[in-house]
Amino acid sequence: MAELRFSALQEVFKREPVATTPPSKDVSKYFGSNVFDLHKMEHYLSKEAFKAIKNAISQGKSLTRNEADQVAIGLKAWALEKGATHFTHWFHPLTDGTAEKHDGFLEMGDNGHMVENFSGAVLVQSEPDASSFPSGGIRNTFEARGYTAWDVSSPVFIVGSTLCIPTIFVSYTGEALDYKAPLLKALSELDNAAVAVCQYFDKDITKVIATLGCEQEYFLVDEALYYARPDLVLAEKTLMGHQSAKDQQLSDHYFGSIPERVMCFIEDFECEAYKLGIPVKTRHNEVAPNQFECAPIHEEVNLAVDHNQLLMDVMRRIARKHKFRVLFHEKPFAGINGSGKHNNWSMATNTGVNLLSPGKNPKSNLQFLTFLVNVVKAVNESNDLIRASVMNESNSYRLGGHEAPPAIISVFLGSYLNSMFDSITRKVTDKKMTPAQKTELKLGIGKIPEILLDNTDRNRTSPFAFTGNRFEFRAVGSSANCGASMIVLNASVAHQLTKFKKEVDQIIKKGRNKDEAIFQVLKKYIIESRRVVFEGDNYSHEWHAEAARRKLCNIASVPESLKCYLTPASKEVLIGSGIFTEKELESRVEVEFEKFTKKVQIEARVLGDLAINHIVPTAIRYMSQLIENVKGLKDVFSDLEYERLAGARKEMIITISDHITNIKKLVNDMIEERKRANVIEDSFKKALAYEKKVKPYLEEIRYPIDKLELIVDNEIWPLPKYRELLFTR
Repeated sequence: MAELRFSALQEVFKREPVATTPPSKDVSKYFGSNVFDLHKMEHYLSKEAFKAIKNAISQGKSLTRNEADQVAIGLKAWALEKGATHFTHWFHPLTDGTAEKHDGFLEMGDNGHMVENFSGAVLVQSEPDASSFPSGGIRNTFEARGYTAWDVSSPVFIVGSTLCIPTIFVSYTGEALDYKAPLLKALSELDNAAVAVCQYFDKDITKVIATLGCEQEYFLVDEALYYARPDLVLAEKTLMGHQSAKDQQLSDHYFGSIPERVMCFIEDFECEAYKLGIPVKTRHNEVAPNQFECAPIHEEVNLAVDHNQLLMDVMRRIARKHKFRVLFHEKPFAGINGSGKHNNWSMATNTGVNLLSPGKNPKSNLQFLTFLVNVVKAVNESNDLIRASVMNESNSYRLGGHEAPPAIISVFLGSYLNSMFDSITRKVTDKKMTPAQKTELKLGIGKIPEILLDNTDRNRTSPFAFTGNRFEFRAVGSSANCGASMIVLNASVAHQLTKFKKEVDQIIKKGRNKDEAIFQVLKKYIIESRRVVFEGDNYSHEWHAEAARRKLCNIASVPESLKCYLTPASKEVLIGSGIFTEKELESRVEVEFEKFTKKVQIEARVLGDLAINHIVPTAIRYMSQLIENVKGLKDVFSDLEYERLAGARKEMIITISDHITNIKKLVNDMIEERKRANVIEDSFKKALAYEKKVKPYLEEIRYPIDKLELIVDNEIWPLPKYRELLFTR
C-alpha cells in the first residue's frame, strides 16, 4: 500500500493542465445548443405541434396522442442531426442521483431493413424496471414495473449520443417513486395559493413561479490519490487522516487565484453546462484547500433542480477527463470546512415582479411584506419539517460545525426589516384603525428601499437568511437532491398562504377593509413567529440555549429528526394538500431510514477493513523495526548508554502496541454492534441503533489511527495524507 501511495504522488507530479477550446468564446452563440428549447421547437415542429407544446409548458396541459407523435417527429429529426443514436427517460429516483435506461432509435422495418423510429407514445411514457430502486415498502421486489412520464416543463437535452427526456417516475399503482412528481405538485400548490393572495394587490397576476439558484460547493482530488484511498472510493469521505499542519487557518485559499489545472477543469465543465442550457455564472475558491464553488443564475425551481442534478453529472464526467475526482460529500475531510448547496429561493409573477423584493410604493411594499411575513410564519409553523428535509447521514457531519449553519432552523431578516416588523406590531390595533393610523403605516412601508441588499449585513451563520430579494436556505447539503428541501419549503409556504387568505377574508367579511385586514393578520403572524427570528451568531453556545428556551427543534438524532415528517402538522402540510398520500409519505421516511443505515454500515465496514488490513499491519511492521533497533543498541552500547538511548524507543513501542490493541478491540466491538443492529426489523429502530451504537465507533477507531499516522515512518504509511490530498494539484 505504501508503494501505491508514493506511485500515486509521483503520478500527480507529472500532471499537466488539459486545456480545451470552447466552440466559441461568445457563450451566447452556443448556449443551449444541446437543448430542444422553444426556438428549436419552432424550427422543427409544425405550427400545430409547436402551439400544443407551448400550451403544455405554460399551462400544464397534456398532449394528445396525435400532438405527441408530431412533437416526436421533430424531436427525432433534431436529435439525429445532433448525432444522437439513443434516447432515455431521465428521472430522479430516491437514491439522490439520477437514473436512465438507453434505447436505440433503430427498429426493424417492414421490409427487413433497419429504420430510425421514435413515436409520441415512447416520448410521453416508458416502462423501466423499477424493482431495485428504493421504495420504502410501497412495492414488492418482484413487482418490477414502474412508469416514467415526460415532464414537458423541463426541456429535452442531449448528452453525448443520447437524447435525454426529463420525466417523473411512478409505480405501477401510481405512487410517486421520485422527487420530481411531488415537487411539481408542491409548486402547483404554491402557484395557486400565491396567486390568490396576489389578487389583493394586482388583478393582472395570474401566475406565480418559485425560483431557485443552487450554489454548489465541492472538493477536487487527483484521481491517483483518490484511488489510493479506499475510503474515498467506497464511502466518499476520509474515514481516517490526521489534520495537516496547515490547512485553512490563514484563509489564503478563499477567493484566491484559481490554480491553472483546476481552471482548465472549470472552463471545460462550464462549456458543457452552457451547451445544456445551465446558466453557470460564478466560480471561486472556497475556504478549505482544494474546495471550490460554482453558482448559476436563478431559474424556475423544477428546472433549477434538474439543472443542478445534471451539473453534478457533468462535473463528475469532466473531472475524469482532467484526472480529477470531484467530491460532493458534505464532510469529506475532518477538521476543515465541509460543503453545502445554498438554495437561493424566491417567488416571481407573470407580471415580472419578484414577490420578495420591495417596490416603489406602499401598495407594492405591502405585497412584499405580506409574502415576507408569510414565509417567516411558514418556517415557524413547519420548523421541524423543514429541518427534517435537510437531515441525512452525510449532512449530519456538516450541520452544527462552525463552517455551516446549525441544525436549528432560524430566520435572519436584518435590522431594517426587524424595525419594520416592530413598527407594524406597535401601530396596528385589533380595533378598527383610524385613517391617520392607516396613513402613517402606509407612509412607513412606502419608505422601504427598493434594494435591501445594501441596507443590512449578511448573516453567514443563519440557516435561512433573507438577503435582499430572496431567502438563502443554507442548510441543504452539497450532495443532496434539492428536490427534497424544495418540496417541503414550497409546500409549507403554500399551506401558510392558504391559511393567510382565509384569515384575511374572514376579517373582511366583518366589515374591515382589505388593507386593514391584511395588517391585522400580519401583526398576528409577526408576533407568533418571533421565536424563529434570530439576528445574532448562530454558532454561539448562547444561541443554542436561547433556541431551547424558544422551543425550536434541535433533535441531534438524524432518524428521530426524520420522524418529524410524520407528525400531524407535517401531514397536514404534505398530505392535506395532496402532494403525498399517507402511503407515499411513510414510504419516503422508510427510504431515508434505510439510506441512513446503509451509509453508516458502509463507513463502518470500510473503516474496519482499512484498520485491520492496512493500518495494523503497517504499525506492526514499524514496531518490529523499532524492536530490532532496540536489540541492536544492546549489542553496541554499554548497559548505562543503552538505557539512555533505548528509553524513547521503548516508549514508542509501548505506545504503538497500545494503539494496535485498542484498534483491534474497537473494530471487534463495532462488528458485534453491527450484528446486533442488523437483526432489528423495524427500520427506525435499526437506524437508531446504527446511529447510537455503531456510528460512535467511527470516531473512536479513527483516534488511535490518526495518532499512529504521526508516529509511523512516513515511508511506509499506506494511505495518502491530508497534506498530500489537499495541497497537491
